[in-house]
Parts: sequence; C-alpha cells; structure tokens
Amino acid sequence: MITKKGINASPGVAIGPAFVLDTEEYRIPQRTIDPAQIPAQVRNLDAALAASRQEVAELRAAAARKLGDETAVIFAFHEQFIADPKLRTSVVDAIEQQRHTAAYAFAQIMNQRQRLFRNVPDPYLKERVRDLFDIERRVLRHILGRAREDVARLTDPVIIVAEDITPSQAISLDRRHVLGFAINVGGQTSHMAIIARMLGIPAVVALGDVTADILGGETLIIDGSNGIVIADPDAESLARYQAQQHEYERLTTRLRALRDQPAITRDGVPAQLLANIEVPEEARIAFEFGAEGIGLYRTELLFLSSPRPPTEEQQYEAFRAVMRAAGDHPVIIRTLDLGADKLAPTMGGQHDHNPALGLRSLRYCLLHLDMFKVHLRAILRASVEGDMRIMFPMIATLMELRQAKTTLADVKEDLEEEGIPFRRDVPVGIMIETPAAAMLASIFTREAGFLSIGTNDLTQYTLAVDRANERVAHLYSAHNPAVIRLIHQVIRAARRRDVPVTLCGEMAGTPIYCQLLLGLGLQRLSMAPANIPLIKGVIRSTTMEHCQAIARKVMQFDGDRQVLNYLRDEFRGLDPEDET
Repeated sequence: MITKKGINASPGVAIGPAFVLDTEEYRIPQRTIDPAQIPAQVRNLDAALAASRQEVAELRAAAARKLGDETAVIFAFHEQFIADPKLRTSVVDAIEQQRHTAAYAFAQIMNQRQRLFRNVPDPYLKERVRDLFDIERRVLRHILGRAREDVARLTDPVIIVAEDITPSQAISLDRRHVLGFAINVGGQTSHMAIIARMLGIPAVVALGDVTADILGGETLIIDGSNGIVIADPDAESLARYQAQQHEYERLTTRLRALRDQPAITRDGVPAQLLANIEVPEEARIAFEFGAEGIGLYRTELLFLSSPRPPTEEQQYEAFRAVMRAAGDHPVIIRTLDLGADKLAPTMGGQHDHNPALGLRSLRYCLLHLDMFKVHLRAILRASVEGDMRIMFPMIATLMELRQAKTTLADVKEDLEEEGIPFRRDVPVGIMIETPAAAMLASIFTREAGFLSIGTNDLTQYTLAVDRANERVAHLYSAHNPAVIRLIHQVIRAARRRDVPVTLCGEMAGTPIYCQLLLGLGLQRLSMAPANIPLIKGVIRSTTMEHCQAIARKVMQFDGDRQVLNYLRDEFRGLDPEDET
C-alpha cells in the first residue's frame, strides 16, 4: 500500500481503478486469464520485446549517425534493458503464476523496477527512471497493438492520474466515467482544481510524482477533502474509506434538501448564492443545486475545446442556451480570458517569459479586435433572452475599461445598423483581480455597473505566488491579511457608491471563509454549483452579528496562520446539517 499526500483540490472520496495518462493513455485493466491463454500471452510478450528491441536498435544507429556515439549510448541502455533475460523471466512468471495478461504483467514488473531505481542514492540511476518510462511505453504499444483507449471516450469508471489536466482536456473527458483525479502539479485554484470542484469530482493535486508510483488498473482511493491518495489499499483502509464515501454522499444528499430554502442568516439577513459555470450544460446543474443565477460564465472554454475559433453563430448558440436555462435569473458573462495557462489551439506558441504577467485576458482581446468583436456580437445577440450582464476580466487601469467599453459600443452600433436585436441597456461590470484594480476600486465604481472580486488571481498577484506551481502553492492563501484587506477595501468602495459587488473566486465556495465574507459586507457569492448547498447551510446556521464580530477579529491579525486557525475554530462551532 502506498500513501501520497498532496493538496485537497475537490472534496469527497473516490475509489476505483487508476487510468494513468502519462503511460500514453493506455488502459491496462487487472484481469485473470484462463490457463489456456497463457501460451498466447507469452508469445505476445516475446513478439513485443523483439519488435521493441529492433526499434531501439534502429534508433541507436540513427542517433550514432546524426549525433555521435555518446548520444547513441542512451539507446544502448534501452536495448540492453529490453534484451535482459531476467526481465522476460519476471514477466513470464507473473503471466504463468498469477495468470495476468502480458500487458498488465509487464506494466507491473516495470513499475517495480522504477520504484527500485527511485530509491537508490546514486543520482545517475535515479535519472534512469525516465528511460524506464520510455521502455514501458514502447513495449506496451507493441503488446496492445491498436488497443489504445481514447481518454475522451472512456468506457469504464476510472480515476485519472496525470502530470496535469489542461482545461481543454478536462472538458473533453467523458465525465460519466471519471471518478476522481490524482495530479502531479497544481494548487487549490489551478484551473484543473476549479473544474473538478465544478463537476463535483474528488481531486488531489501537487502530488509530485504520483504518475510514477501508480500502476494502470491499480485500485486507488482519492480523499479529496484531506489531500490523500492511497494506491493498492489494504482491506482495513478500503473499508474505512468506503464508509467515509457513504457518509459524504449522505451529507451531500441532506444538504441538497436546502435547494428551495432561502440563503438567510438566523437574524434575517439574506444572501444571494450564484454559480460559476464553464459550459452551457452546467447551467441546468447549477439551478438543480439551488443557484439564484449565474455569477460567472467562463466563456474561454468555447475556444479551448475547439481546434479552430468558434464562429459567431456557435458562440451565440452557447450563450443563448445559458440564458434560456437561467430563465428570469441573472447571468453574468465574462468575456474571453485566454492566455497564461489557457492557450487555445489557434493562439500558436506564446513566448512570454512570464505568461501570468503577459498578453492575456482583456489585453489579448484588445490586441485582437476582430476576434473580440465577433465575441461581443454573439454575447449581445443573446442578451435579448433574459437578464444578462457583461463583465470584463483582468482590468488593471481605467484606460483598459474605457477601451473595452468603446469596443462594445462599436459592436452595438454595428448591430443596430444591421437591424439585429440586442439589449442596449446591458449592465457592464469588471472583475477585480489585480491589486491595482482593488486599490482603484473607488474610481472604477464611477464607470462600472458592478464589481466582481476574483480572489484566485487577486491572491496570486498580491502574494506573487503562481497558484499552479506545486513548489510554492503552500504560500498561496486567500486568508492572507493583505488579501483580506484588499477585499474589504473593494467592498467599502462599492458600498459608498451603491454599486453591486460579488465575490466569484474559489474563496466563495470554501465553507471556512463564509462567515468572514458575510461579516466583511459581502452578500453575493458565486461558486461551483456543488458548493452551494453547504454554503447555504453555513449561512442559515449563523447570524450576521456573529459574522461581523468574526470579521473585526480577523482584521486585527497579521499572519495568515492566525486567520486560518481562527476561521477553522469558528466553522467547527457550526452544524450546517441541522438546517436541513
């Protein structure tokens, strides 16, 4: 049994077989074969070893011709390893004695060899683990032939194990068969983590080298609430986590009973709970969880999931579908936030040395006005379907807001000349995601119809921490006093001019922050749909008077650990389940 500790990215417990993307997305189930099949499996292994050895020999010869003998030595190691009779003997023993398939037996033996190499003190041998990965993939390709399963078309429930999952990959996954995620990199607010929470799929990130430690088909336990992954669990651990899984599902079911209950504190102060969505289909799910509107529709997934830019008509249909699903509820559509780690196939290679500070989001759109105007046309056309608001992301200066509003005005003029209907009075707001925008919030309230605090990026930029970098992810904390003070400053600026303000970062859906945010003056929170019932339970279990006392206390702290410990203690004093 192997236990790995990472960062809890999406709560819940998942139990199932591993699907390791880093082994070329091969699906290698553990199954027992009939004794009569053993000779055929051995022949399959021998043929794969021979073909792989021939392939490597040709690569070694080509490397020697092009790059010299020193480079060719790399492939000589591969060739010698494949030809080692001890390797074949170990695999054949697993086939004959344990009645495993050739693919599973080979993968199991290679996994054992990789673990041995990682545990030796010699740095040179440690580096050879990557060579073993290459050898494993090569031989498995020959064993399996064309039997490779497309990760977008999974046929069985699995737990995805990978180095990372990009937003476009996450969207392409067959969600019906994804039980959980175990990811090498990332943090709680990496886009992979956000998508996992949105889908209600347990996930653990920042696991370091989980892809090297897990064997395809091996039973995994994902404890997304505590950031733990267990491979090949013993009977006691399996039974314990199965009980936790049932308990979590029971609590979730009971909290869902709050769907039609108002989000109102015990002393009668109402709050509005909205949903963050990535694709139109999630709008229906959001309202099933009790959302009172869509507080953030991330439109860039339309671009990330397609090999070519979506047409105006395709975008319009997507936006119209969300509006129709919302009915009379408000929908805030955020304009494109491409760049940094969200690169569409059509964007080409980005050469920014620091992508998070480079050409991204509204900056990218203002530099590609033709694309931006098509995007805005589609949004405006869909505005006639209901209560739509438009939100510009990553604003840092007043000039950027004015340029965006001018572009929007140009598009309105074009639609008017063409006789295409749209809502002329669509409210226009901005996201507060940069310290600059937070500091200038009082100025932005003069020209923005509403504000939405995006704590994911606001925290990242305030603390100078890459939220997707597992090496510094532990330094990323939305409860840092600097971040809390900026949030408070934005709320006060919005209140002075009676401008609506929402918080739509992951902080909004994290239960321990709920009372603090209410106490700071926030009464609109937008989050992953699955988080709405629990947050509603917290709100209905507390009073505004108590929340304000919490906020006053927190504002006195000077360290994030003090804040976190205090908020955890306050949350433990609640019992949201009582409100079902």
